Amino acid sequence: MGQAALTMEEKKSGKTWHPARIVTPLVVPLLLLLAWDLAVRITGTLLIPPPKEVGLMLWDFAFGGVYDDAFSETLSLHLWKSVTRVYGGFFAAALIGIPLGLLIGRIKIIRDLLDPTLQLLRPVPVTAWLPLSMIFFGIGPNAAIFLVFLGAFYPIVFNTIFGVKSVDGRLFEAAQMLGCNGSSLFRQVVLPASIPSILNGLRLGHGFAWILIVVGEMTGVPEGLGAVIMDGRMLSRTDLVIAGMIVIGLTGYTTDRLLVLLNNRLLKWSPQHHV
Repeated sequence: MGQAALTMEEKKSGKTWHPARIVTPLVVPLLLLLAWDLAVRITGTLLIPPPKEVGLMLWDFAFGGVYDDAFSETLSLHLWKSVTRVYGGFFAAALIGIPLGLLIGRIKIIRDLLDPTLQLLRPVPVTAWLPLSMIFFGIGPNAAIFLVFLGAFYPIVFNTIFGVKSVDGRLFEAAQMLGCNGSSLFRQVVLPASIPSILNGLRLGHGFAWILIVVGEMTGVPEGLGAVIMDGRMLSRTDLVIAGMIVIGLTGYTTDRLLVLLNNRLLKWSPQHHV
């Protein structure tokens, strides 16, 4: 009886574990690998390496012993440099974007002052800022961090604004009837009700941060995954380019899972917001 009750509780919470939950996400990647290998074999192209060669490149990139060139056993260095730039820009965007979004969403005069400017700047592609970033910050990591910051900032601030403006007015009425006013109203009503949208903005901003690290590292930095991809392009090392793309994808996916855990932890009171 106890086991049956536990099973029912797991089903309600969506935390049941089944082999299919592990196998199913692997189906599409394995099919893509198979299609990739078959396409290379059928076309006989020399421009795209087969998965086996990319796997060797990944091994050499991480541990060396295959090609023993300038990229051998340098994965940890390049990954660390990219991670510091991605999260330098991302955390700066969160530290500025969340408070600013809360203020814009809640205070009309600030919304009237800042929202038109933000709406004007939002459609400008981050890549268009590349020349200016190199003028502002010079050739180096600061320009890359700035571009990552821009890419992450807009999803964070606009999702936060949306979350604040979506708070049910009846919550304010109920809180005021209970004597909650001023800053306490902000802390106890606005912020908790906005958390789902804020977390969505953080996930979107995090994804854009990893997308833009390659653009950011076009600014002449010698180390980083984006720099490796650019070097691979210049050297016609397609295996190196694909290896860098795979590392970025796996790292971004892994860190996104951490954000999902944070989301589920903070919103455990709201099952519909679990990911």
